[in-house]
Amino acid sequence: MLRHRLILLFFFGITTFSGCQAQEYGKQFLTLEKEIALQNVQGRIDHIDVNVKDQVAFVAALGNNTLEVVDLKSGKVTGSIKGLDEPQGVAYIVRHDELFVANGGTGECGFYNALTLKKTGSIKFNDDADDVRYDVDADRIYVGYGSGGIAIIDAASHKQVGDITLPAHPESFQFDVSANKLWVNLPGAGMIGAVDLKLLKLSARWSKLFPRANFPMAYDKDQHRIIVGYRVPAILVVYDSETGKELFSAPMVGDVDDLYWDRSTRQIFVSGGGGAVNIFRQSGDTSYTRIANVTTRGGARTSLVVPEPGLFLIAARAAGDQPAALLVYKISR
Repeated sequence: MLRHRLILLFFFGITTFSGCQAQEYGKQFLTLEKEIALQNVQGRIDHIDVNVKDQVAFVAALGNNTLEVVDLKSGKVTGSIKGLDEPQGVAYIVRHDELFVANGGTGECGFYNALTLKKTGSIKFNDDADDVRYDVDADRIYVGYGSGGIAIIDAASHKQVGDITLPAHPESFQFDVSANKLWVNLPGAGMIGAVDLKLLKLSARWSKLFPRANFPMAYDKDQHRIIVGYRVPAILVVYDSETGKELFSAPMVGDVDDLYWDRSTRQIFVSGGGGAVNIFRQSGDTSYTRIANVTTRGGARTSLVVPEPGLFLIAARAAGDQPAALLVYKISR
């Protein structure tokens, strides 16, 4: 028991050190262009999506029970959907110019006209509707929910067309429809699950005692790699998506909540509540080098990479005299 506690203390020590003590460097790779104040937003902020064509971001303000609409060009908040219940996941449904918002409190997922913000439909799950992905080619929405499920929804009809049963609540997940596969972080079960999308069933379980608390995930389709961020300790791990074999690991910023693989720069972007963004650049077949540790704001852990026009968005919650804000960075290429 004592040995187990010492191991936990050691891991928490790594988490604290990696998130708070590293010096800032590599600012040339990420330039802050603007800081857009979210004046009326209080509490935790969750996921972000974007209408690339019109340069409009949608921010799930979980603690504020609103969805904030932000014009990236003018740097202003242009609208808000109020009366939500812990909004967590959001997706811009480009084929229908709609928004899909997942509420963690009630489990309800609402559809909204992206221009008028009027509600156009809804679908209800037991509770804790969370992370969302949109497959534009198939026009289907995937949403994680409850104590173990991912629902598949037809975006045109707003109807559920499939369901994947899981052993724990799903956090971040990624899919490759061409390979009929989906990978999902299941921190409550201490594992990553691989799902057969034809059978809608788990086909593999990659379990680990440590590290723990695997929340964000990214997918490198070209090299068949799953990239996962752990909180305990704060470690980035790259896996072979076919076999689950670990290919690379390295310490990173603490309290990680989002990470992305940017194909054009061959870089991994990691945002953490520890108050920094880490950038890892692929330097070999299975090796990655951390080239940047850019200071942001404490608690600013949710983010989004927008490949075109090369932006990195970070949501920062209100703290002290600082209002909540959407930080807009330009990625150097």
